Amino acid sequence: MTGTTSEELLAAQACLRLLHTARAALSDAAEVPPAAAATLLAGPIAEADAALRRAGLTGNEAALIDRIYDLSPHPPAAPPAPPAQRSPQATPARSREREGSQS
Repeated sequence: MTGTTSEELLAAQACLRLLHTARAALSDAAEVPPAAAATLLAGPIAEADAALRRAGLTGNEAALIDRIYDLSPHPPAAPPAPPAQRSPQATPARSREREGSQS
């Protein structure tokens, strides 16, 4: 999260809360009528708008999306490749000499 100010971080968090609230409120129109969904979303919309204004991100969707991506966990690194199998030709000569000379 290099270069992200606390105000930008707060704005990104407010937008994520709005997104999650909108998903929950609008997921089943039979359960939540549109008027009730609008009422449920009024608070998170106002909070996100105010946070965006404070952070200077109003109308700057690209910067906002960058801040939101800063909040998400980064994907894990790829696992290391398995070690290569050694063939008998790859064995150093010194090892082969020891194997053959048993006294």
